[in-house]
Amino acid sequence: MTQLDLPQLLALAAAIGWASGVRLYLVVLLTGLAGYLGWVPLPNGLQMLAHPVVIAASGFMVFIEFFADKIPGLDSLWDMVHTVIRIPAGAALAASVFGADHALMAVVAALLGGSFAATAHVAKSTTRAAINTSPEPFSNVGASLVEDGMVPAGLWLAVAHPFVFMLVFIALLVLSVWLIRKSWRFLRALFSRLARIFSGKPDPGVTPAFRVPRREDGQV
Repeated sequence: MTQLDLPQLLALAAAIGWASGVRLYLVVLLTGLAGYLGWVPLPNGLQMLAHPVVIAASGFMVFIEFFADKIPGLDSLWDMVHTVIRIPAGAALAASVFGADHALMAVVAALLGGSFAATAHVAKSTTRAAINTSPEPFSNVGASLVEDGMVPAGLWLAVAHPFVFMLVFIALLVLSVWLIRKSWRFLRALFSRLARIFSGKPDPGVTPAFRVPRREDGQV
């Protein structure tokens, strides 16, 4: 197998960093399987992912996450716990694409990979939290299945068509920022409304069903 060229390495580092913020364990599993089965010549820093023990452990976590991510409420708790896991893991995996032989590129990849992982994670967690406010559970499952499909598609595109991936990746970053702004504004308005209700103040979002008319002189 020929080694990956520089555009492929750059695209792979970006894809791994971003995808780690969405499905970290699936990234580890797919990358390890690609190396173990000989589909992709993994860089030296990622070859440890092809070890059978790592593949088995990541496969088990993928199985757990697949179901945990599709239960409303539990998915947000899962995202909250993984805030301290996905972002540093995304930075480490992105840096491993270049390894110790390219220390400068590894540092740059770590910084960008961590930033991409953070962006994807925040977009995912805020969007799913907003979706969870709906009593209809199928939108939650649908969003989770879309995320399941985006990760392998992104990893494949990064290796097979790195320049196409970079164009799609830029669009994803723009979409992620838009989702974060939209979901955060919605959640902030929702929390403010709930706080007002529980504090005993009138809910500005509800129009009173009956209002007693008053004359200008103050008499009913």
